[in-house]
Amino acid sequence: MEGARRPEAPAHVLRRRPAVAVVGFPNAGKSTLVNRLARGREAVTDPEPGVTRDRRALECEWNGLSFDLIDTGGVDLSDSDDLARAVQAQARAAIEDAEAILLVVDARTGLGPGDAELAALLRRSDRPVLVAANKIDRPEDEAFAAELNALGLGEPIPVSASHGLGTGDLLDRLVEELRRHLPGETADDAEETPRIAILGRPNVGKSSLLNAMLGSDRVIVSERAGTTRDPVDTEAEVGGERIVLVDTAGLRRRGKVAGTVGYYAQLRSERAAERADAAIVVCDASEGLTTEDLRVGELAMRSGCATVLAMNKWDISRTDIDDARARAAQKLRLRPPVITCSALGGRNVAGVLRQAIQLAHRAAERIPTPELNRFISGVVADRPPPQRHGRRLRIYYSAQVGRRPPRFALQVNDRKLINRGWAFHLENRLRDEYALQGVPLVIDYVPRKRDRNRSAERAGRV
Repeated sequence: MEGARRPEAPAHVLRRRPAVAVVGFPNAGKSTLVNRLARGREAVTDPEPGVTRDRRALECEWNGLSFDLIDTGGVDLSDSDDLARAVQAQARAAIEDAEAILLVVDARTGLGPGDAELAALLRRSDRPVLVAANKIDRPEDEAFAAELNALGLGEPIPVSASHGLGTGDLLDRLVEELRRHLPGETADDAEETPRIAILGRPNVGKSSLLNAMLGSDRVIVSERAGTTRDPVDTEAEVGGERIVLVDTAGLRRRGKVAGTVGYYAQLRSERAAERADAAIVVCDASEGLTTEDLRVGELAMRSGCATVLAMNKWDISRTDIDDARARAAQKLRLRPPVITCSALGGRNVAGVLRQAIQLAHRAAERIPTPELNRFISGVVADRPPPQRHGRRLRIYYSAQVGRRPPRFALQVNDRKLINRGWAFHLENRLRDEYALQGVPLVIDYVPRKRDRNRSAERAGRV
């Protein structure tokens, strides 16, 4: 009919950026975490649960990728109230529209039935799901995240929305998953490139070894100690794999370089070690394995680096390699491999690099939880922990809660029952079973939740 108006097409939301749906049980800290990640205070937060109801998008940028964080209301699937059902519908819509899902759980209170129901819903989704173990406000509390492995959604990421701890690692994982599933991106593009730091005391041949590995004079080499001052990153390809080699300044005792330009070079070298996945600790074989070499190896371990000791200048050395290996195994807790090489002659330079890359990969591997529990049960059966005051340490559940370096959480009845010798025995058995020689291991003994509650009750009565 003339003059009649056509019905208008329904409006649809335009979204140019990928999105992450942030979901969780009421009062898990979702809005606080969204504010922290988005570096703003647009999402309303309050100690009272259920403040957030509608979903809201906040723009976030990390590592060159812009994306939206979709803040949603707390989801309690057992709540049949009309408002609760509306909040659930909003959360489901956010999940459907998102490329990835972030499940936020209050790690301090542990798992509740609502968390398990929500996790079961998310497992049926075809979106990648990351678990944020929130309210881990101190580094020593990270082991509380172990219980969240029971959700079956992969390794939980410890974070503190209030203090910002762990948020950088969380953003790294989110961007990795988004890039993995974006058009034009591949899983290989998102994989982390192993970083290999070359450490050692001054004038042991670190830069010469790097040049030998690269087959070119990439960095300055001089007989004068302290030539290298800034860490030098060099991207390289080994057997089709991309890696980053980091040459560093020689490491001395801080007291010897205090007040000099070498002090700041030392700090930068230590930071380079903290950012690396593996370290090649270069030693002068003509001088043997010295106390200073062992100190550098300890620094690498404390930095979380998988470590190999490279006995350089082997062509002019009379060092007993068996003695050096025995000394390293005795003095260095992570029992690193000791390999001979010669940067000047090229002898076994490629072997040192291959070993470092293998250690970086081992430090990034994850032991499946059922396999880990079977292994630890076998260790306990072969050599039970010693008794203390008539009580024995009991291990209920074990899970790997971190990588680079591997970190394990063991739920126990009372961590005061831990015996140092038995703890070292377990650590060494792990290394022997999974070829983790040279890889630092972190093992946390965490009281079971109900045991923590009993201790708190006893303390309250006192």
